[in-house]
Amino acid sequence: MSFAKAQELLKLAMMATRRSGVSLEEIVEEWGCSHRTAQRMMEALQAAFPQTESEDEEDRKRRWRIHAKAIAPLLTPSAEELAAIATAISELETQHMTAEAAILRQLQSKVRALLPPGAGTRLAVDEEALLEALGHAARPGPRPAISSEVDAAISEALKGPFLLRIVYRKRTQDKPSERVVAPHGLLLGVRRYLVARDMAKKGGGLQHYRVEEIYSAEVLGESFELDPGFSIRAHAEKGFGSYESAAEHGDVVWRFSPDAAPHARRFVFHPTQTVEEEANGSLLVRFRASGHLEMCWHLYSWGKSVEVLQPARLREMVHGHQREFDALP
Repeated sequence: MSFAKAQELLKLAMMATRRSGVSLEEIVEEWGCSHRTAQRMMEALQAAFPQTESEDEEDRKRRWRIHAKAIAPLLTPSAEELAAIATAISELETQHMTAEAAILRQLQSKVRALLPPGAGTRLAVDEEALLEALGHAARPGPRPAISSEVDAAISEALKGPFLLRIVYRKRTQDKPSERVVAPHGLLLGVRRYLVARDMAKKGGGLQHYRVEEIYSAEVLGESFELDPGFSIRAHAEKGFGSYESAAEHGDVVWRFSPDAAPHARRFVFHPTQTVEEEANGSLLVRFRASGHLEMCWHLYSWGKSVEVLQPARLREMVHGHQREFDALP
């Protein structure tokens, strides 16, 4: 058996350790192979792991299962996988998501404890080299100061989900006030925003609360139902950055000069963007979002290399503030 085939067989065995097991249809979807090839792969799995069990489900599909302990000795993590865990922990800490970082660090300890004797030293050397090469994973730059206690409370409330009692100050307030909110998600950016519903406002929509302005947070024992169909990813796409406003949401069109176009083409300004190259080499970027002020902050770094075509309000905001820069973002 070739090395590639052995890797595929091990991957199939890992799929079979899931509670639901694995079916021929899932093999066809995962490998893009024919039904007959999927049957041959399953025959090879049963030959390599005689403890494989099969069962016909109510939908008349046969599923195969393997107890995880049967292949555990074959699942030694790679140095790349260990480095990825360490990088993820570092990134979570950079984002002040200390609760999630602590949980992932516990998982890291469990994985290391399961390493076969003798493998730990070799993997540690490879992992250290990879982490050194991945030093760019750290995110420099200014960021708001965050309370670890508030961060931990938000994390716990989101997992429930549980109602959260916060002491929060709006920019228009001289003093913070207490409110109970139903947290739906967290937006990460230059600032972090808690997406939540104020329970005192009946029928009100989701609001954004700047995390650095939450002075204290307490998780309540009462659970709640998330808004039907809510997706934090879809919600995040409504804004250019971490700010979102229904009043501003609309079509955005920017034109990058021919000199800046090759550089702009390597940027993803928004998940919904489309790009179009004009005859003179300029680049049109189109997307739908809100957050004009955050757009202005970013557009300033492009200087006179970008022109705002839409919306008119954004064009007015940047007018007269462009300048020449020696370098592009």
